[in-house]
Parts: sequence; C-alpha cells; structure tokens
Amino acid sequence: MLIHPGGRFDNSAADNRYIEVRPLAAAMGAEIFGVDVERITDAQFAEVEAALFRHKMICFRDQKLTHAGQEAFSLRFGPFAEDAYTKGVPGHPNVQPLVKEAGARTGVIFGSGWHTDSAFLKEPPAISILYGVDIPPYGGDTMWANAALAYACLSDTMKAMIAPLKVRMSMGRVLSEARAHNKADDTPIGRLAATREQKELSDDVVRKVNGAYHPLVRTHPRTGEKSLYCDQTYASGIEGMTEEESAPLLAFLVAHITQPAFQCRLRWSVGTLALWDNRICVHQAFNDYDAFRREHYRTTVAGEIPR
Repeated sequence: MLIHPGGRFDNSAADNRYIEVRPLAAAMGAEIFGVDVERITDAQFAEVEAALFRHKMICFRDQKLTHAGQEAFSLRFGPFAEDAYTKGVPGHPNVQPLVKEAGARTGVIFGSGWHTDSAFLKEPPAISILYGVDIPPYGGDTMWANAALAYACLSDTMKAMIAPLKVRMSMGRVLSEARAHNKADDTPIGRLAATREQKELSDDVVRKVNGAYHPLVRTHPRTGEKSLYCDQTYASGIEGMTEEESAPLLAFLVAHITQPAFQCRLRWSVGTLALWDNRICVHQAFNDYDAFRREHYRTTVAGEIPR
C-alpha cells in the first residue's frame, strides 16, 4: 500500500499571470504569493480559484484580515455553508472562532482525526477557509491528504468494485469521544460533551448522528476529477453491507488516502490564511500545544449533494 512519489504525482504550478504559486509537496498543497486577500482583483481571484482546485489546499502568508474581509473573500467562492458545530462571532455569524487557551487540557480537540468537514450533512461544505491570529511557537500544525490522487493510484479492479458504493457519514463517533473524554464547556467539542447530561439528544444532534449516505467515489462538480470520499472520523459504514463487511474496506481506504506519499503539512504563522477543497482532500489538526494559545477563525463555503 505504501506509494512513493512518481508516475501520477504532478503538483507543479500552472502558468499564472497575476499570482505566484509555489508547491508545498509532491502530492498537494501550494503557497500563493503576490496577493492581498482583502484587495484581491478579479483576475487574481480567477487564478487563485484554479490553484485551489489544482493543488487541493492553498495558503497565503502575512495577511491582515478583518472578520468582514474574511467573509467577503469567502463569498467570492459561493454562499456560506451550514456550520455543523460552532457559533459565529458577534456581528459575523459565519465567522467561526476556533480557540484553545494556553494550558487547556482536552481529550479530543476540534479538528483532530483525519476528516473532510461535516461530511454527515446532506450538502457538506465545499471549501473551508481558516485564518491564523494567535499561533503557538511550535505545534498546532495541520496536515492534508490528497483523496483524488489516492483514488487515481488504486488498481482498476478496486476502482470498479467501489464505484457503485455509498458510504454512511455520521457524527456519532465524534459525539461518543467527546462525551467520554472532554468536559462540558463553550467549545464545539465541549458542547457535545455536555449532552451526556441530557436525557434526550436534540433533533439537530440526532440529524447529524443519523448522517447521510454519499458516493464513496465522488466527482468534483467543477473539474470532473474523481476522489475517494471517506475518512477516519465520519465514515461509519457502507450501504448494503454489514459492519463486519464494510469495516475492513473503509480501514484500507482511509489508510491508503492518508499515507505519507499523499500528504502535505502546514506550519502556521500569524496572518496565515489556508483554504482547502473538502471534496478532494482530507485533513487533521494536532493536539500537541497544551502550553500555548491557538486562535483561528473559520468560514465555510456551501457545497452540493455529492455525486
């Protein structure tokens, strides 16, 4: 299963007139230069959007974004998505604060475990946009893995076998882990942990635990690229299969997607803005900065029913 770069690996930058693109790794990811996101031109945006689809994840350094500026940039890609976990900041309901205070000890942090954002929704978000404000001196990195490249590197036999399958995406595992390991507080995971004191789950939580069935192989609506749509966090079964049948297949696919050859890693700094396309990659954050504060703000762009 371990693959080394070569053959299908081409994360080279396209020819651009208005931005500079430098790839981060062989498999995916790129850093964009020459753009002030709050003052981006239409010509620059067209190349930025194309770079996002090509590299799956892109980032900008040394940005100075207001909440309104992040909202405006996000809306260039499309309307805001439903946010499944968090509450927006005052006056900006679609800008979601992701903050871990210095010294906070949590069993599960928001964003841990390989996942594609809110895949349990009927219409999962297409694009996530994350802005770093307070960054640990070390730790707190984010990693991505290229689910489209992973699909391309499967055998033809495996592709044919999984082509008609639908995967169940559910928030159930996150809910169980939050209740087992975290204290109740006003954080996304803390609010889930607080449900252990409730006699019944709210209709909204039940909806997310019930989840949705999506194609195990989905097609990007803009580029036509096919990718694996499963992850470690939300994928909980395959339609028409028993758990004993689906578990080994999902375990193989998750291990295949997230192997080192398909990954890139981002070391955050103050003012870094990262974007990724949830339809063609997975990502995870690390809980390795307990002594330091970490503050980010996230917006998400609405997606479509996966096809």
